[in-house]
Amino acid sequence: MSATTMGRPVVSSIRLAWSFTGWRRLVTPLVLVLAWQALAMTGPISVRTLASPLQVLVTAWGLTVSGELPWHLAVSLGRVAAGLAIGVSLGTGLALVAGLSRLGETVVDAPVQMLRTLPFLALVPLFILWFGIGETPKIALVALGTAFPIYLNVFAGVRGVEPRLVEMGRVFGLDRRGLIGHVVLPAALPQALVGLRMSLGTAWLSLVVAEQINANAGIGFLINDARDFLRTDVILVGLLLYALLGLLADTLVRGLERRMLAWRPQLVRN
Repeated sequence: MSATTMGRPVVSSIRLAWSFTGWRRLVTPLVLVLAWQALAMTGPISVRTLASPLQVLVTAWGLTVSGELPWHLAVSLGRVAAGLAIGVSLGTGLALVAGLSRLGETVVDAPVQMLRTLPFLALVPLFILWFGIGETPKIALVALGTAFPIYLNVFAGVRGVEPRLVEMGRVFGLDRRGLIGHVVLPAALPQALVGLRMSLGTAWLSLVVAEQINANAGIGFLINDARDFLRTDVILVGLLLYALLGLLADTLVRGLERRMLAWRPQLVRN
């Protein structure tokens, strides 16, 4: 048996392993972390300015064992879940009203677009005056931030339905309710899922702002408390946790897309 023939199974195995998208997506972050650790060990990066990855891992383990990190994580997840549920429901409802009716668009779209341009920090004083300094303003900020991405995408998805599909539905005898349920909403689903992915990312950004409002628990509180004591390792634990949660949320929605949109032809193959 020649060396070329013997090498084919090895090459095939390497190609099979490389075909797994999840592993491929981890290569770049892993290289960056190794470079970061090397720079911290050799001196270009001071550990007082930026803790090394190894130090961050040790700190994360200590916070996890003590129960402090799980507690703050649970509080933040609760705020995000509540705000996301309210924001996505509100944004989807308003998008359907505006997208399915010219009158609805006239009434709804202009106020939504005006609110969308307001920065989060400008609304914090008003939310404190309206809702106090408890959990309500924090959840309200997350809800507000997540409502706009889903609104824009659902609205675009509804208005972007192929007219020929609507005509085909009418040919088959569907009334307005049937067209909406069997043609418009399924056709708008891909765009709506894109909006959901964007809303999930915005939810964590909104939470960072929300947890500045007199918070005594949560990942944002953990980061702010560490800032006062110059604990860059704890700050990085919180930031990396935000990043991992965002990646996990995006991965879950991508999996949901693959299931719900299995009928759609794919251009990109593994």
